[in-house]
Amino acid sequence: MRLLLVRHGLSSFNSQGRIQGRDDLSILTQEGVVQAQKTGKALTDMEIEAFYSSPLRRAAQTAKELIQAKGSSKNPIFDNDLLEIDLSPWSGLTGEEVQNTFPNDFKVWKTQPQDLVLTRGQSDHFKPLQELMKQANCFLKKLIKQHSIEGKETILVVAHNAILRCLILNLIGNPSKDFRRLKLDNASVSVLNILSYQKNTFHSQIECLNNTVHLNPPIPPSKSHSRLILVRHGETNWNQQGRFQGQIDIPLNENGFKQAFDAGLFLNKIKLHKAYSSSMTRPTQTAKEILKSHKNLKLTLENELKEINHGLWEGKLEAEIAMEWPELLAQWKKSPEKVVMPEGESIHQVWERSVKCLRKISRGLSQGETALVVAHDAVNKTIICHALGLNASNIWMVKQGNGGVTVLDIPKDSNQPMVVTCMNLTSHLGGILDKTAAGAL
Repeated sequence: MRLLLVRHGLSSFNSQGRIQGRDDLSILTQEGVVQAQKTGKALTDMEIEAFYSSPLRRAAQTAKELIQAKGSSKNPIFDNDLLEIDLSPWSGLTGEEVQNTFPNDFKVWKTQPQDLVLTRGQSDHFKPLQELMKQANCFLKKLIKQHSIEGKETILVVAHNAILRCLILNLIGNPSKDFRRLKLDNASVSVLNILSYQKNTFHSQIECLNNTVHLNPPIPPSKSHSRLILVRHGETNWNQQGRFQGQIDIPLNENGFKQAFDAGLFLNKIKLHKAYSSSMTRPTQTAKEILKSHKNLKLTLENELKEINHGLWEGKLEAEIAMEWPELLAQWKKSPEKVVMPEGESIHQVWERSVKCLRKISRGLSQGETALVVAHDAVNKTIICHALGLNASNIWMVKQGNGGVTVLDIPKDSNQPMVVTCMNLTSHLGGILDKTAAGAL
């Protein structure tokens, strides 16, 4: 089952910097209406079996405008389990007013939101985020009962910032403490694929997070200390053929150069201060193509960003590997963290060197600086899993398309986690859904 998660368009409270929660006083601004329409148009060619929406006006209006712009005659199904987080003591207040009136609670909300305790009425103490995580889980279970995973249906959900983040956390098995690792902008589209649901556990893949390419600006502006633009190299012939390439130095093919060129066009208005690449040919070629519109920027090559060493699997198709190492290949697909490639590496070894390099690059960035980092499928997956609070066993949970763009924001507070602002944007290559080669890993 494919889930398209859409946050409502810009609302009156959003524009005023006010806390909305589940109060229904806020409505879409004119800009919010336009955002909803643009989102609908971006999804025009996609077949969607059902539309679900929060009943709150800002979400319901977004759903209505989106469906109409898409050209669909279907009506949204309103579900109370898509209501926004209950922050009733704060609703209607600006962030500054909450900070001044409830300084301790506000600090907890910004740094450890899972621990925030509020009071409803006179004596009802509750943890808003913990309640919302249960609410999100309830909605997902209903969705599974109502629609078939095996039927490969596409379901669109229009809701709010916090509830959508909780849906994502439930789908990837992350606890509420990782709430601040995610960012969802108004009218953004996130794509998640639910692969199975067994023993009360969802097995899912994040295909794309917080895609705002159909809006202006196409990438959310940075409010953090610094930013990393993480790009996977363009396509190679071996990606196209589904061969395990690893550390064999295969160059880009014609389509790969085009993907790199398109990624460069997409990023040409972003001010880059530093640039890094794996020392291998395919990412270096991709980085140089992107940097053609960023004159005089030196490219630094990093050996720690090289692709996983597949050992004896390199150069082989999956079918060939299945003939010689059937059990090891099956384990690689199920539990990659338990596999050491024959005469190659483990994903733990890749994780250690890629995250070490990530930290080195991050520490070298000054306030307001943005760095381009171009690497490989496995390397990017370990970096993104690290940023999401996942581990080496979860690399199949994230997708990386050739030429796909991921944005990681480094917070001003070093005690706070990195934020995955956008992940695997491939709209510059032909649409919100990732249509790049499946490749092999």
